[in-house]
Amino acid sequence: MTRPFHPAFRRRFTHARTQPIDVNQVINDALSQAGLSGGQAPRMPSFDLPGLGDLANGLNLSGRPDATPPLPEGGTWALRRHESPAGSRDYRLFVPAGGASEGLLVMLHGCTQTPEDFARGTRMNQAAAKAGLAVAWPQQGPAHNPQSCWNWFRPEDQQREGGEPALLAALTQEVLADLDLPHGRSAVAGLSAGGAMAAILAVTHPDVFVAAGVHSGLPAGAARDIGSAFAAMRGGARVAQGDGAPLIVLHGTADATVSVANAEALVPPGGFETAHDDGGRSWTRRVAPSGSELWRVDGAGHAWFGGDRAGSYADPAGPDASTEIIRFVCAQMR
Repeated sequence: MTRPFHPAFRRRFTHARTQPIDVNQVINDALSQAGLSGGQAPRMPSFDLPGLGDLANGLNLSGRPDATPPLPEGGTWALRRHESPAGSRDYRLFVPAGGASEGLLVMLHGCTQTPEDFARGTRMNQAAAKAGLAVAWPQQGPAHNPQSCWNWFRPEDQQREGGEPALLAALTQEVLADLDLPHGRSAVAGLSAGGAMAAILAVTHPDVFVAAGVHSGLPAGAARDIGSAFAAMRGGARVAQGDGAPLIVLHGTADATVSVANAEALVPPGGFETAHDDGGRSWTRRVAPSGSELWRVDGAGHAWFGGDRAGSYADPAGPDASTEIIRFVCAQMR
């Protein structure tokens, strides 16, 4: 099923074959059509919609939102609900055959995505099963954000007490207890708006999440309202990621939705850097003195690297983001 574009985006895309897309103008048009121009507004347009440039690269931006993703043999895929003083959310829980012996990874989807779609596009269940990890997939729905985005840009959702960080931390602790896993065996990762929320959790709850994977996201505190959110997306955050759990950050240099400058703000400077290539695509990996890693992928856009085209915002070309995130978080759990 294909999701409808906002009318402003539909009009711009009809000309995409004959003239280049002006991403900034697309954003401005959409804000105007939605009544969001001129400062703060109560509703947040989709965090991911400006990435129309990825359509020209043959990426599937629609996905199949509700179909069950392929599961590793013997694994289970259950629908559960979390309720706590911080709020409630439905979530999917994948447990590999033989149980989760090593730990738990929490995966936060991007705007317009669902847990099923995100699991299909990232193939994270398959990567986690090999490492003995369970994976929780919280669902952010339209009741909490019109485009199903995690609300990374709101001050009340950037703090430890209350808001979405407290909710996600409580959900994680609940799943750890249900799986009889000890403290220190959970990590979080996400894409786009989900990546931005993962970065926040690394700062607000390093006692719950020993590591965080941030794919095409922004640092904690990058925005305080609608206007600063789009400014950070376009030009890079004006703040650096605060102290917290170590990060593995992956970002494409040609990301037209979230500037790669945000990746630099997530990982402290210094360390050593190596160059890599695979099948015509090249990237660099920098390991900072803090242990955090920054992966800059040349020419890549706003999509999960090494993903499955059957899911939305998934780029089949390397590096394999899921495998690298699993490697990193497992090292921190040990």
